[in-house]
Amino acid sequence: MLKKNDIGPQAYRDAMAKFAGQVHVVTTDGPGGLRGATVTAACSVSDAPPMVLVCLNRENPNNEAFIVNGNFALNTLAAHHEPLATAISGLTRLSVAERFALGIWDTISTGAPTLVDALAVFDCELVDTKDLATHRVLFGKVTGLRIGDNLQPLIYHDRGYTVL
Repeated sequence: MLKKNDIGPQAYRDAMAKFAGQVHVVTTDGPGGLRGATVTAACSVSDAPPMVLVCLNRENPNNEAFIVNGNFALNTLAAHHEPLATAISGLTRLSVAERFALGIWDTISTGAPTLVDALAVFDCELVDTKDLATHRVLFGKVTGLRIGDNLQPLIYHDRGYTVL
């Protein structure tokens, strides 16, 4: 018989720190206000129709803007975006306007801010959500797409930024 061990939150976070992930900034704008979050928990769901998912912490009340606005843009970051990733994450304590001032933004189809020089942008209409434990999974139908230059991606590994 296999023995299960107790897995506490800190042990889990320590193990996940060894999981290298592409860094993205997910953004939204609309009636719920302008919001951005730095994430690594994002991936493709389907190519027909094109859909992505993003995981956001439900314990942050500012993330309700994504639900109220009904849209989000998943902006895939390059190495030179590290200051933007840090600012959008909230670690610098900058205002929302100051955080967004570190990038050049436009819109494609939903009104969510899209980073002009991102590696890729997936502009999405929010089609579903799923709450599980501390996080909410946002499912978005891609209604706008931009493919940027082939630059070094920004990766998050062992609690720090790195590049390939």
